Amino acid sequence: MRVPLLDHHARLEVPSHWPAALLPPALADIDARSPYLVCDLGTVRERHRRFSELLPGVESFFALKCNSSPEVLVALHEQGSRFEVASLGELRMLQAIGVRPADVLYSNTVKPAGHIAAAHAEGLWRFAFDSEGELYKLARHAPGAAVYVRLRVDDSTAMFPLSRKFGAEAHEARALLLLARNLGLRPYGVTFHVGSQCTTTGAWRQAVSAAGTLLDRLADDGIELTMVDLGGGFPARYVEPVPAIEQVAATLRTALTELLPYQPEVLAAEPGRHFVAESAVMVTTVLGREVRAGENWLYLDVGAYNGLFETQQTVNQWLFPLWTSRSDHATSPTLPFTVTGPSCDSSDTMFYGAALPSTMDLDDRLYIGSAGAYTLSYASSFNGFPPPATVFVG
Repeated sequence: MRVPLLDHHARLEVPSHWPAALLPPALADIDARSPYLVCDLGTVRERHRRFSELLPGVESFFALKCNSSPEVLVALHEQGSRFEVASLGELRMLQAIGVRPADVLYSNTVKPAGHIAAAHAEGLWRFAFDSEGELYKLARHAPGAAVYVRLRVDDSTAMFPLSRKFGAEAHEARALLLLARNLGLRPYGVTFHVGSQCTTTGAWRQAVSAAGTLLDRLADDGIELTMVDLGGGFPARYVEPVPAIEQVAATLRTALTELLPYQPEVLAAEPGRHFVAESAVMVTTVLGREVRAGENWLYLDVGAYNGLFETQQTVNQWLFPLWTSRSDHATSPTLPFTVTGPSCDSSDTMFYGAALPSTMDLDDRLYIGSAGAYTLSYASSFNGFPPPATVFVG
């Protein structure tokens, strides 16, 4: 069963699990111009360490798309993490910090031909696909490459379902891997994605079961796959309750033992949000407070288009932890506020009904937690408001 959403008018407090480096006293000591993102690299390292501890034998390939800051990539690289890319541009970012292309997965299932050829020439040898057209493209531009099929699985319990755009049905996946073999490519593995910010552990068990069925049927064709890639979807903590990584890992350990006909040589996963979301806080300043048709509005110096686009993607249903710089934050009566950005666009609005101190005023700070994933990856300079700078600590 999917966990319920919290009421937008619920009181939001500093999360009890928050790293000390991201708590208000530490944030107050940072001398930077608002808006800015404070990223605690110690949290990034700890998420990777704990993930590896809970899923021994599973190699993590960090999904570059959710946070490609060089500092984050270096921290993970030093921890032994590997990486997953969706473009040649992302591969170049990794090469710039000394990552070998041979250690990288290219998991975008529909790729520009030029990106395939260039990545293959650099030594990247494992490519995802989910269609005939992509296989012919790979055979032409990366002859002999190892390929892994993306399986379409149930992602209905995720905040961001992905199955409409990606994934082959089970019967198609088998035929595609047979075609790959006939085209001179190496049938290497199977991958899936239960959707970003998945809220139920059962989704992983169902997906592993589907992968196991495919492995079993391919054995009849004389194909034994080398890799099972668990994809992404590992949740981070925002406001809504989600399964703890301990619960997800326990489900996966059992599923991998019970539902695969044999243990593949490589078990992989592509965590992104789970590693970095809770590592950062967006520090913003109130530009104005207004009442419009009886509705309380707060205008911030950061908005959806230059730092918080995920609030738009979820039609403002995405609840981020919020707290303020006000000394009366914990004691003042609250009011529901509509929180909007600085641009001249009425849709540049992030939160509705956010319970904040009734005393909020010009120049107060609003801290937005769990802001380390996808915030700056999506950010633009719309209306001349650039993405916030990042301050790294830890």
